[in-house]
Amino acid sequence: MLNYLMTPLLTYFLVNPSEVIQYGTIGLIYSYFALLNVIFTYGMETAYFRFCAQEKDKAKSFFDTAFSSLIISSVIFCLLMYVFRQPIADFMVLGEHLNYIVLAIGILFFDTLQAIPFAKLRQQQQPRKYAFIRIMGVLINLLAVFFCLVLMPRLAAANPEGFWAGIISKYDVVSQVLFANLLQSVFTFLALFKEWNSFRFKLHPQLWQKMFQYSSPMILIGLAGVANEVIDRQFLIWYINGTDDYAKTIQGIYSANYKLSIVVTMFITAFRLAAEPFFFNKSVDKNAPEVFARVMKWFVITVCIAFLITSLYLSDIWLRFIGPSYRSGAFIVPILLMANIFSGIYYNLSVWYKIKDQMRMGVLITFIGAGITFLGNYLFIPQYEMLASAWTTMVCYAGMALLCYFIGQKYFPVPYPIKKIAGYLLLITLLYMGQHYIVTHFGDSSFTWLRLLTATLLIGLFLIIVIIVEKSELKTMPVIGRFIK
Repeated sequence: MLNYLMTPLLTYFLVNPSEVIQYGTIGLIYSYFALLNVIFTYGMETAYFRFCAQEKDKAKSFFDTAFSSLIISSVIFCLLMYVFRQPIADFMVLGEHLNYIVLAIGILFFDTLQAIPFAKLRQQQQPRKYAFIRIMGVLINLLAVFFCLVLMPRLAAANPEGFWAGIISKYDVVSQVLFANLLQSVFTFLALFKEWNSFRFKLHPQLWQKMFQYSSPMILIGLAGVANEVIDRQFLIWYINGTDDYAKTIQGIYSANYKLSIVVTMFITAFRLAAEPFFFNKSVDKNAPEVFARVMKWFVITVCIAFLITSLYLSDIWLRFIGPSYRSGAFIVPILLMANIFSGIYYNLSVWYKIKDQMRMGVLITFIGAGITFLGNYLFIPQYEMLASAWTTMVCYAGMALLCYFIGQKYFPVPYPIKKIAGYLLLITLLYMGQHYIVTHFGDSSFTWLRLLTATLLIGLFLIIVIIVEKSELKTMPVIGRFIK
């Protein structure tokens, strides 16, 4: 949520056409960060969880091996990026802004070195420390961006020949945002000192071979998965009919509205952090399938609530979090919210191929998803622009979830409550359609009270239905159970 506050900060200050293009450039660069993070870490984080869960007595050796491997590979990758920074800038349509690439190299290097220490915190179940370091890093980033966009221009205006005026004239907003991120990355790595302080540079050949053999398919899975999430930004640049500036403007609007799905994304992100070590540790229990089914159901209920909170209050609350120059893309937000729900469902379902070491099946499913993403964007962006990207994202994740479910049931049967899950998804769709009708016919500012009232009532209706349907299970839960009679 703190990171999300960057969106209103940027979209309210970057309002001119050229500044909207710069915001689009920021979104484009960060989409490549997601892809490069997969290459830089190449699944070592997941391999660390996998083998620590099985061989706890070798946890220190696994840590040293994984961390040593990432140090070596990160140095090599960063040197290659620096040598080929001009071709990379040309491919990303960044022109002569080679400083973007240099700053990105620094961010990628320190972010990669954080991966295993953070994995250690997750493995040891230290969520408070994990959260504290993450939040402090994001606050530093946020404050640095605020200084660059708000305070530094005032300091420059007060002294046109001074230091800050020189910085503004030399480095544009994109450079300043990337530098703020670099500060965050360096701080976060140093804050993890206790986790990597005991590290000894030692690459155990047998352990590394075992870990890399397991993690190497994760590179393909990760690349295809991230491509599903972020490649649409690049496709919008490539295939929108019109000038490059027009394409970058649309891409900037798309990126800003994509971030309005933050409420669903927050729950999915938090769930992923806890789920991976949990699934691996729980997989050895006899009742693991029943536990996984229960986790899935309550995950879906949670993200359905997040969907309703975002989509039903979209026009009157959430749109205020982005500047007026970007609100024309609000129509894609409900589609992307549903896409994120399917993404979270797929993540739940994908546990079977990680537990059963069927990584090839994971590669197959994610590549099919990537194929849908590439084909959908290629065929429909020229006509439908950002709407094509939004629908393609949803179809991709829905398709991957269905494939993962049907294939997974053959390898690792889990009694997922499919009828309940489908019922909850259908219910939130109908509730959204009802609110959309009200917003369409009572869109005037004088009816704000009515839209807020109906949105609240519809969310309340969903919660009542959940309580009625899940009453017996809710009674057994701590805290909540005391209020359910």
